[in-house]
Amino acid sequence: MATPFESASLNLRLFELRREPVLREARAWFLTHFNPASFDELMAVAGGEHNAFFRMVLGYWDMAASMVTFGAIDAEMFRAAHSEIVGTFAKIEPYLEQLREVSGVPDFLVHLEQVVRGMPGASERLEALRQQFKAAARH
Repeated sequence: MATPFESASLNLRLFELRREPVLREARAWFLTHFNPASFDELMAVAGGEHNAFFRMVLGYWDMAASMVTFGAIDAEMFRAAHSEIVGTFAKIEPYLEQLREVSGVPDFLVHLEQVVRGMPGASERLEALRQQFKAAARH
């Protein structure tokens, strides 16, 4: 298990990586414009012009979450520093099993899933976020 100092250091490094301009643009797109209403819509968006953003955001958060699942970062400290991961997962969760099936990768985003589902009240928070995203997308 990581020490508090090691966890803090890695959390700060992850925050620095989030500031990279292309990743920042991809994250902004994902949280504001990626609002699939169905699996088919998700696949159309993910396979279209924003494919790189889609892969970049999910890859970044799954990689970051892997540091938690492997014990390099304390889970509570990570969740406190990176709440955006919850919103990211809320958008992809309804389609996760289908994504795993279609891709042939049964552990696709497994670290992301474990970290988010491991927080207290995860199901309720995910549903509340999905409702907020739907309302925002209508405006």
